[in-house]
Amino acid sequence: MDRAQKEKVVEELGQIFASSGVVVVAHYEGMTVAQMQDLRSRMREAGGSVRVAKNTLAKIALEGKPCESMGKLLTGMTVLAFSEDPVAAAKVSVDYAKANDKFAILGGAMGTEALDPAGVKTVAAMPSREELIAQIASCIGAPASNIAGAIGAPASNIAGILKTLEEREAA
Repeated sequence: MDRAQKEKVVEELGQIFASSGVVVVAHYEGMTVAQMQDLRSRMREAGGSVRVAKNTLAKIALEGKPCESMGKLLTGMTVLAFSEDPVAAAKVSVDYAKANDKFAILGGAMGTEALDPAGVKTVAAMPSREELIAQIASCIGAPASNIAGAIGAPASNIAGILKTLEEREAA
């Protein structure tokens, strides 16, 4: 890898660290190619990505970024899992670590906050962006449906009373 290629990798990693909602660092020593491809496909389905990079280049890319404290995690065979959604990469990583003992989560970063393995698990337990949007939409929609029901209730009550009166007159 020549200097120009290294500079390009550092620039790409810098963009990843700056724009990602969460970055998870894990060891992947002993994983097969098929296992790594499985991890990549799961991460892609969730809207994230997986990147293997030289630790020295990743540390250079971290300089001046909000998540710079994560640099101490970059030792050994590390893989970076990241996503714009602050929860997606953490969820996939934690789920994958449960199924594969060769994938060990070291920690990560969420914005300026450095995360230890327990912190990554806590982030993974949070609802995703889509789930939060659905919850907010249901909270906003519930009062409107209650109002519509309250407005429609007198009309249905009046209709019931008129029907009862009509039946009495007919009898």
